[in-house]
Amino acid sequence: MTNTVWQSNVVRLKELNNLFIEMTAKSCNQRCKHCYIDFPMYKKIEDFISIDTVKNALNDTMNDNIKCIYLSGAEPMTHPDFNAILRLCLKRSNVCICTNGSFINEKKARFLKKVEGESENEIIFKISLDHYNEVKNDDIRCRGSYRFAVFAVKHLVKYGFEPIIACTNYYKESEETLYHQFCEIFSKVNYALDNKHLHITPWYDKNNNDEISENFGKNYYEIDCETSRVITSKGVYCCPFLSDDYRGRCGSCFKNYADKCNLETDFCQTCLKYGNRMFSINFENFNK
Repeated sequence: MTNTVWQSNVVRLKELNNLFIEMTAKSCNQRCKHCYIDFPMYKKIEDFISIDTVKNALNDTMNDNIKCIYLSGAEPMTHPDFNAILRLCLKRSNVCICTNGSFINEKKARFLKKVEGESENEIIFKISLDHYNEVKNDDIRCRGSYRFAVFAVKHLVKYGFEPIIACTNYYKESEETLYHQFCEIFSKVNYALDNKHLHITPWYDKNNNDEISENFGKNYYEIDCETSRVITSKGVYCCPFLSDDYRGRCGSCFKNYADKCNLETDFCQTCLKYGNRMFSINFENFNK
C-alpha cells in the first residue's frame, strides 16, 4: 500500500490589473442551472455591497495599475446604488458591467451612454447568453432570458456600444458552431459580432466533480488570479468563483491582503483545464 500526498500549486499575483466588485453575492432575477452560485430557495435577497466599501477599495488600490473594474455579482444591476457606483468607478478606469441584460432597455442604454460621455473612460458590457437557440438557452437560464439578452444588445448597439457575449458552453458544442450561429442572430439586430467579442468558457458542473489529476495545475496559459482580485461585502477574494469560499479569501481589505492563493478547489481545476481567463478581458486581443 502506497500513500499519495497531493500538494496544491500556489499562484502569486503578478500585478493587480483587474478589480472585481461583487455588487451582490446572491441577488439575481434569474436562477440558471449552470450557475456556480448556490442560491437560497427564496428570491428576495438584499446583500448589496456598500458604497463606502467600494470607495475604500478604490482608494486602497490607488497605486495599482488597474486597467478595468468589473461590476459583477449575481446580477449587479439589481443594486439600488448601481448608477452611483458606476460613476464612481468610471473616475478610476474602464468599467465592465457583467449582466444578463434584463435591466437594459433603450432608455437605460441611452442613459448609460450619457454616463460614459461624462467620463474619459469606457463602459464595456458582458452580456450573458449561453445558446443561440432560444428554447435551449431559456431551459438553463429562465423563460425570456434569451429575448432580454438579444434586445439588450440591440439597444446597446444603437447607442454605439460593442458588447461582449459571454457564453458558458453548457451543451459542449464546438466554438466554431457557436460563433457562426451567434453571428447570424446578432446580424438581425445590426451587430456585426466578431470572435473578439464572443467569450466562450467551459461549464463547471458542481454536481459532477472530476478527480484531481496528476497534471492538475501544471499547464496553463493565463488565469484570473494572477492579475485579479475581488472585493465583496465580506472582504477580498482571489477569484469570483471563490468569493464565498474561505479557501479563496485573501484578507479583509486592500490595505493588507495576500498576494498568493492555493489552487486547491474544483473551481481551480476548471480554470486550469481551460488554461485562460474565465472572467477578465484580455485587452491585448483587441489591439491585434
